[in-house]
Amino acid sequence: MDELIDILISGGHSLVVWNEGVHTFDGRGVSDLFRLLENDPALLKGARVADKVIGKGAAALMVSGGVSEVYAGVISEGALSLFEKAGVVISFGKRVPHIINRKGDGICPVESLCADCETAEECFPLIKGFVQCIMHNA
Repeated sequence: MDELIDILISGGHSLVVWNEGVHTFDGRGVSDLFRLLENDPALLKGARVADKVIGKGAAALMVSGGVSEVYAGVISEGALSLFEKAGVVISFGKRVPHIINRKGDGICPVESLCADCETAEECFPLIKGFVQCIMHNA
């Protein structure tokens, strides 16, 4: 996992996935994880993942994808709970109550959207709707 963390930090990436090779991503929010789960789910199955910031939505996508081990630079309480329930091996730099939005004036919209969900399965349709709405309005 140290190698993935080094790649994440030194490369300035937002996400690094190891599954039969290293794959780096630089998208914002949950966009890369959502695309992977929709278009290349085999890449997440059993993968080791390093991510800069993991909120409950990102955790739900990783759990749905079947990742085995995760490092988060920053992780929310909700994300940590989802990983623990799913038996994912988790390490992190900093634990926070929730992820803050980009403007710094409130909770991340995906974190807020998934706040009342108990499982990754409950989160997924909410995240899908959010991502589709963002893509439609882009």
